[in-house]
Amino acid sequence: MYFTDRGIEELEGRRGEEDVSLAWVAERLREFVDLNPDFETPIERFATWLARLDDEDE
Repeated sequence: MYFTDRGIEELEGRRGEEDVSLAWVAERLREFVDLNPDFETPIERFATWLARLDDEDE
């Protein structure tokens, strides 16, 4: 188990039943980066990974 799994498990436990749009998630990611600029690169990589999940070339 990775350390980040705890945060993912908390997210799933607290909000796992909610329906949200990707636009809502994108806005939350922007807010997070505004508050935590050191995480700009990992958030950019995560967002790009999510955006390209269906690409056959990846």
